[in-house]
Amino acid sequence: MADADRNAPIGGETLLFLTDEQLRQGIEAMFFAYRGFTADPDRILAEYSYGRAHHRALHFINGAPGTTVNNLMSILGVTKQSLNRVLRTLIGDGLVESRVGRSDKRERHLTLTEKGAELERALSDAQRARMRRAYRDAGPEAVSGFKRVLEAMMDPEMKRQYSALREGRG
Repeated sequence: MADADRNAPIGGETLLFLTDEQLRQGIEAMFFAYRGFTADPDRILAEYSYGRAHHRALHFINGAPGTTVNNLMSILGVTKQSLNRVLRTLIGDGLVESRVGRSDKRERHLTLTEKGAELERALSDAQRARMRRAYRDAGPEAVSGFKRVLEAMMDPEMKRQYSALREGRG
């Protein structure tokens, strides 16, 4: 069957069939895009001897000030031991504050200090600038399609967490 026939509308829907080569190219494009997306923050993080785990923690604490360690573990999909290594550094360097919960003393609530907020802002500004350029170049239809593709790639639990984060930010 010719490619044109395979992509012809069937029952009112257009079915999309991609070859393994086209999928491989998409995977490679995501790999190189991710390298670009993380390149600017990586340079900033290197000045502090931090890695991407520190960036992710700062990003999500900034987005949900007062979040608990357990919630952050769930969002990041990491173990308590792994997260504690990152948090110990961020707290020790004065970027994150950890406070005992009011109603549950076992909980630790995390917020960024002013210094932490400044670093998070620098990291996010670099990524926003790259995304803004890419979105502007691609156009609104591509942006909408890209968002749909990313959401379709998420596992159900990740999609639930993503939706909850978006709703929490209004």
